[in-house]
Amino acid sequence: MNEKIDLQTVERIAELSKLEFNEEEKKSVQNNLNRILAFVEKLNEVNTTGIEPLIYMVEEKGNLREDEAKQTITQQEALKNAPKKDSDYIKVPRMIKKQ
Repeated sequence: MNEKIDLQTVERIAELSKLEFNEEEKKSVQNNLNRILAFVEKLNEVNTTGIEPLIYMVEEKGNLREDEAKQTITQQEALKNAPKKDSDYIKVPRMIKKQ
């Protein structure tokens, strides 16, 4: 495999990414990046003449329904099932603590 990414490039990428690698990890990252580049080069060899670019990964478009508000239960029915309530509101345990 033709090495396009050298150790200096890996070190620069690590520096920009605020990552630290030991020598073994640098060589592993270098190998992985070179394998990725080789794969992309192989993809570039594919003849795509006459092929439309994809906007979506699937050709189906989302069949969305109209968003219509429907009342399924009344406020009183919801309050009837609530373990704790205060007037017209359902009481729930505090989730965010004040500092």
